Amino acid sequence: MEKKTIVVFGATGTVGAYAAVELIKKYKVIAVGRRKSDNGFFRDYGIDYYSVNISEKNDFDKLTKENVDAVVHVAGMMPARMKDYNPHVYVDSEIHGTLNILEYMAEAKIGKIVYAHAGNNNVYKLGKIPVPPNIQKTFPPNSDHSVYSICKNAAVDLIEHYHYKFAMKRFILRLCNVYHYHPDPYYYVDGKKRWIGHRLIMEKAIRSMDIEIWGNPSKAKEAVYVYDCVSIIEKALESSLEGGVFNIAGVAPISLEEQIQGIVEVFCPTEKPSKISYLPDMPNDREFVADITKTRRELGYTPQWDYLQFLRDMKEKMEKKHFSKLWGTFNDYEDKELSI
Repeated sequence: MEKKTIVVFGATGTVGAYAAVELIKKYKVIAVGRRKSDNGFFRDYGIDYYSVNISEKNDFDKLTKENVDAVVHVAGMMPARMKDYNPHVYVDSEIHGTLNILEYMAEAKIGKIVYAHAGNNNVYKLGKIPVPPNIQKTFPPNSDHSVYSICKNAAVDLIEHYHYKFAMKRFILRLCNVYHYHPDPYYYVDGKKRWIGHRLIMEKAIRSMDIEIWGNPSKAKEAVYVYDCVSIIEKALESSLEGGVFNIAGVAPISLEEQIQGIVEVFCPTEKPSKISYLPDMPNDREFVADITKTRRELGYTPQWDYLQFLRDMKEKMEKKHFSKLWGTFNDYEDKELSI
């Protein structure tokens, strides 16, 4: 039986790269990214790569319109990757880009889209009560995520319109805290570069440095490994349902204390573990718990990667310089001004 063809937009990004490499085991995959070159990375997996700027409609002429079965849309700019601040980029990538993808799908008669929607950045109903998938979308009124969230929500509305207009099946996956290995350990907050929180703690653990737990150590949040995220994408591609909005979550929410203790266990030298201290008067971490009852029931999803298991896998990938042909190594990103 001939394999179905899947186009992955955003294939040079984190979820996109992992997804493309896993999906090729079951499907014919066409990888699409904005980068001019993937350095031959996808060719090693038998995947064709195309450089497409999704905000430019003419760029889609590079792509086939024959016998494509579904689209995975994980493309777009994130606040965590934006140096300085330019809200127009979100409008271009999330609104113009998504509209162009939908137009391409309509022209090619592609009947299904799987879209990565931001979770806790759009919901902002944080706490111990699990957030249902059908909660009303909203956005933070005044932060570096405001325009981003507005545009992500608008993209979902565009997809819903095309679902009704062209009978496209749509699976909106509400992502939150998707852990993965990437050699770049930094992100941006209000356009300023910082260490990603868990990557900083990992580096401290590797060096046996002291680690602090701020605020309430019992504050918990979802911790999803990238391979569980990819498994939901696969479930959505396999589903015969019309789709809808589906939350993504891991095996169980992980408390701040469990997060730190796990990193110390996995990344510290056995003979010299980091010392953990508690600072309860410091600001608390955010809590976010997602209700995945619908995801389990309708997509048959069961998370497989528990926290310690995926930390060990991240450590192994870090040591082996995973996907270095696509992303480079830590040395390509290291910022001497951001000392530990």
